[in-house]
Amino acid sequence: MGWYDEFRTTKINYFLINIGIGLAPLIFLYVKSITTSNFKFKKSYWWHFSLALAVIIYRFGIYTYDALQPGFNATQNGVLKIELDETYVQSIMSYIEAPFILVYLAFTFQLFYNYRKKIIQYFSNTFKLELNWILSFLILFSLSFLYGVIQDIVAARFMDLGYEQRWWLNLFVALVTLYVGIKGYFTDTTKLNKLDFTFTPKTIGIPESNSDQEVKTISEEDIKKVTRLMEIEKAYLNSDLNLSDLAKMAHMSRAQLSETINSGFNKNFNDFVNEYRVNAFKDMLNNDKHKQLSLIGIAEECGFNSKATFNRVFKKITNSSPTEYLKSKSI
Repeated sequence: MGWYDEFRTTKINYFLINIGIGLAPLIFLYVKSITTSNFKFKKSYWWHFSLALAVIIYRFGIYTYDALQPGFNATQNGVLKIELDETYVQSIMSYIEAPFILVYLAFTFQLFYNYRKKIIQYFSNTFKLELNWILSFLILFSLSFLYGVIQDIVAARFMDLGYEQRWWLNLFVALVTLYVGIKGYFTDTTKLNKLDFTFTPKTIGIPESNSDQEVKTISEEDIKKVTRLMEIEKAYLNSDLNLSDLAKMAHMSRAQLSETINSGFNKNFNDFVNEYRVNAFKDMLNNDKHKQLSLIGIAEECGFNSKATFNRVFKKITNSSPTEYLKSKSI
């Protein structure tokens, strides 16, 4: 931008700090706040910003020292900026910053996918809770980080890259960050208040203890009770049905109900409920309900609350799309 030519005595170099060392922990905590019910910022979380704060304090320290030296106002960089920061510290930081950001990205992806695994154990309709915009953001940010690393390697080993070759990456990162902020602001996350993960549902087929309470051995009576709720009372027709609601209806703890579904039916909560919805949809087609309502209208009557969820679940269970299934019934 011609900044250095226009302002020969600028002190901007003291305050050019890699935003990634602050942004990476912010992204991690942001995703944590979105995927955690009733999230509260703890004092211990400030440790995530210790590196960024240390760099800021260090830069202000060398700036203060250099500013006290004679002739500082007539130059661009003082003695510590040249002999300490640019000679040693920046070289050291180049080996710290990239791994630091990479580690936080890895933790953030892990946090997000653990959340994805949990919601299918708690909710019957998960489309609005899958937070695909978070995944899109993480992928875009990761790609920009990877490109930035490649750019630094090229600049260090092969050819000099000035601001004219680098500036657009800064703009891209800024736009991606604004995207997730705006998208997150207008996303309703009130349903996440029901994500009370005080116990961990058992992975199907793998014994695991639950922290909610001691889970009783699965009994035929528990299985019959849950089956009756689904087949007679048709609890699956409630599009907002979740594990807690069904547990109250069955007079069980969430852990006990989860264990009954996982072990007794060998399914997770999401698959268990949606299979009933798909079967109800098929029954309606057999009764020519499609002559009165659209396919998505029928799906909504069966308990689905989004076209995307319905199509995906139907394809998973029947290996065909709803339209293909209807055509096969007409032949």
